[in-house]
Amino acid sequence: MDDESLVQNCVSGNGVAQRELFDRFSPLMLGVAMRYIKDKEHAEDVLQDAFIKVFKNLHRFEHKGSLEGWIRRIVVNTALDQLRKNKKNLNDLHLDDSHFELVHNSEAIGKLEAEVLMEIIHQMPDGYRTVFNMYAIEGYSHKEIAEALEISENTSKSQYSRAKSLLRKTLKKLKIER
Repeated sequence: MDDESLVQNCVSGNGVAQRELFDRFSPLMLGVAMRYIKDKEHAEDVLQDAFIKVFKNLHRFEHKGSLEGWIRRIVVNTALDQLRKNKKNLNDLHLDDSHFELVHNSEAIGKLEAEVLMEIIHQMPDGYRTVFNMYAIEGYSHKEIAEALEISENTSKSQYSRAKSLLRKTLKKLKIER
């Protein structure tokens, strides 16, 4: 079933179509949620909340962009809402880099696959990780990040810069830097 038919069937209350939409996008969107929320159980809660919003607002999807992109934005915004509840972590700019150590895992280090990078990103302080994900992975501008997180653009730029630096240092420690 193509996206347009899937959306129409979901909006009309077709349970099979709703299950298909969830099954098609939930694994990918759990990965998106986990880039923002460290704990898998909390990320699953965010995913569930996001899909409630998806189904509630699916009638508003205008097919101007991809359905995946529309759902992704809802997941990201839902994760950001969750992080805002604990806003003090987002604004903690002066964390000591010693709080960020990758647990030694020789098998993962040998591969340097996505799991290793995700492990490094997951261990970043919340503010660094959130801005890094939004800018480098999701493609938000610093202005959009500032508005979404209710911080200044300079704070967004600073957190992104610190996140990149921390990533470089960690990769260098692991002798994986390119």
